[in-house]
Amino acid sequence: MAFLFRTAEKIDPRFVEAAGRLDLARSLYPDAEAPWLDLSRATAPWSFPAPMLGDEEFARGTDADAIAALAGLAAKTYRAPPSVEVVPVPGADAGLRLLPWLYRSPKRVAFLAPADAGLRAAWEAAGHSTTKIASVAAVGKADILVVDNPGHADGRIAAHAELAAALPALKRRDGLLVIDETLADTDDRASILPSVARLDSTVVLRSANAFHGAGGLPLGFAITSHPIAERFRASLGPDAVSAEAVAFGRAALAGTDFAAEHRARLAEMGGKLEVALTHAGLRIAGGTLLFRLAATDMPHSLFHRLARAGILTRPFPKLDALRFSLPRDDKDLARLQAALAAFASA
Repeated sequence: MAFLFRTAEKIDPRFVEAAGRLDLARSLYPDAEAPWLDLSRATAPWSFPAPMLGDEEFARGTDADAIAALAGLAAKTYRAPPSVEVVPVPGADAGLRLLPWLYRSPKRVAFLAPADAGLRAAWEAAGHSTTKIASVAAVGKADILVVDNPGHADGRIAAHAELAAALPALKRRDGLLVIDETLADTDDRASILPSVARLDSTVVLRSANAFHGAGGLPLGFAITSHPIAERFRASLGPDAVSAEAVAFGRAALAGTDFAAEHRARLAEMGGKLEVALTHAGLRIAGGTLLFRLAATDMPHSLFHRLARAGILTRPFPKLDALRFSLPRDDKDLARLQAALAAFASA
């Protein structure tokens, strides 16, 4: 029978390491209800309308002036200090995974927990040692500190004063503070960029994808005053981002009216999602405008039951929780509610 499962059945670790694994879900749950409803990504369910490129623009590709204009717009949008360099990258995640390979010698890398398992694996693959720490103050002897702010699992925001306090120890070791601000568009309190004069020992990664619902058109920015900026440029080359991504970024980052309306729409659907989760007996353990982290005593069982119903979530087993991104509409919300009700009554 398709819906029989063992409560002790483990979650495939590949779901833990990355969101959006519909390929894996289809393989492991061949009898799941179709079409799949992907609630695993911390991405808006509605996208900014991407501009269309003409045939000539598409054939010509990206030029240096367009990339420079995009970088300047990003600096203005993110309120970055004038001393920094802004390097467009093919997605913030790609920039974060490239970073380990920009170092010639092994580094000790600390991740503020809960840390992204996939990103830790990228640093280890490049020959570095990694550890998780419970607080920024516990940076210890690490050369590099990686903080996602807001947190990708629970939306927690590390205080800017705590991040600043960690810098002296990192500087003494010629280290680096890496701040992943992929989700910072959802909360004005998160970004450090408006409150600093320089980023000599810090690199901030921003994304134009998550908030704007454009996961299929990767575009991000590495923002820093550190020489690592030149290593990013040399590694990625002049065609680091596509002409489509540049056109999208320039339109999306200038779309202030869209941003205000979008936040209101996200907040409304997020409220509905939270009601659905709590009504099913789950406990809200964190979140942002883009998702809710829901704790449960049976995360493994709930993940499998939802997957067999064709609903993919992002599991965080060590937190005894699943992350739910926002449904696109009330129809998708009702489908989730039905699956949660079936689980609760089982």
